[in-house]
Amino acid sequence: MPVKSLLERRSFLKMAGAAWALGLAPQGTEALARAEAVYASAFMDRSGAYGIATISERGEIIERVGLPARAHGLAASADGSRAVAFARRPGTFALVFSPDRRFAPVTISAAEGRHFFGHGCFSADGRLLYATENDFDANRGMIGVYDGTDGYRRIGEFQTFGIGPHDMTMSGDGTLLAVANGGIETHPDFGRTKLNLDHMDPSLSLIDATSGALIERHTLPASLKALSTRHLDIDAAGRIWFACQWEGARDAAPPLAGSFRRGEDLTFLSLPEDTTARLANYIGAVAIDRQRDLVGLTSPIGNSFVVVDAKSSRVLSETSVDQVAGIAAGPQDFAVSDYRGGFAGKSSPVAWDQHIVRL
Repeated sequence: MPVKSLLERRSFLKMAGAAWALGLAPQGTEALARAEAVYASAFMDRSGAYGIATISERGEIIERVGLPARAHGLAASADGSRAVAFARRPGTFALVFSPDRRFAPVTISAAEGRHFFGHGCFSADGRLLYATENDFDANRGMIGVYDGTDGYRRIGEFQTFGIGPHDMTMSGDGTLLAVANGGIETHPDFGRTKLNLDHMDPSLSLIDATSGALIERHTLPASLKALSTRHLDIDAAGRIWFACQWEGARDAAPPLAGSFRRGEDLTFLSLPEDTTARLANYIGAVAIDRQRDLVGLTSPIGNSFVVVDAKSSRVLSETSVDQVAGIAAGPQDFAVSDYRGGFAGKSSPVAWDQHIVRL
């Protein structure tokens, strides 16, 4: 999401208006009044109920919205007026909501023969919503296209030109969709079981956002076929950063992140051996701080949060965070959550899910 679309405290309060503030519980109103930035993340509370929460950069919960089941990734429109939470694979719902309460939530159900993969993005003008989906009988990745001007009616679909698409993001100029095809075959009849670990086919696709035409497709070398491409973000220069999860031998130490631009080959991030070891062959989330040219990586398996300089690829910091989960750029630093309820250093009685979006 472009830097200009990030909502600072004053613009967020202006957009929200007095009606929203009056509808909040006193604790939420106080948290909103103190907030410099507002985020959203999915959670599970101590009773086992699922939902989405808006949160300040201090980790204070502003408001909660209930969900029928566990959500995974979220996306926000460029103007911040809409956000969406996608069900965790192989879920069949997505919830579009208005952070300022101006619009009633809309629940989207997956089409027949499809399920969501937990991620998606809005078009640059916010009129369309794109979701990564699985055509599970044909074993091919799809992008569902939904019309935000017509109740998020499904109006079409594109191929992702790969299998097991996970994360997806929009180019800064709004013309291209970047998709991480994880390369793993799944089918809802088998839950979350990975069916093809002996012949995975990970890739990264650039797709025309209007026509669905393939612009370019990057495959991984044979030695890295077990490296599932999972999550994406784009830096201020338009470079696409990807983060991976290794499904091969446990004693291997493959590169776990990299980047590319249109017309370029993939470049893998060369991290120190001890950093790679601490990431434990698993990056759960990636976020770009576009103002400071930083790449943030989190590994819940390795309990590690790593910050890398995007230009030099130098590791700037490594922090141990037990059960670390989501990450998003903040006003001064990355906001980081964990599955134990920690967010930006504050503990809440919830288990945050794997991703955070800044509104």
